[in-house]
Amino acid sequence: MANLRLSDLDADRQLLDLPGASLVIFTSMGCASCRFLEQWLPKQALPVQRLIWIDAGESQGLVSRYEVFHLPALFLVRDGHFFGEVRAALRGDSLVKALAVQWQQPAEELP
Repeated sequence: MANLRLSDLDADRQLLDLPGASLVIFTSMGCASCRFLEQWLPKQALPVQRLIWIDAGESQGLVSRYEVFHLPALFLVRDGHFFGEVRAALRGDSLVKALAVQWQQPAEELP
């Protein structure tokens, strides 16, 4: 699973152009749960091709458009289409189930 770091400057173009499924994760250095997630998430067997990390403190435009109100915040994107926010406990089984449910949502344009 690939890891990418994006910002306000390049996220839109990258998310529209990247093929396959991406889990977009908004984090912050001051967030303990975010630091845990950055260590734990890459080790999980998830049905996505890449993890995309966005620093919420440095990308306020994306935070606003994605309506991020808490950290960490996770969103699904596949082939340039938005599948919404993933709400799940930070446990492997819970997260995999939440991803499966989220894939069933209708695709939308990116925020």
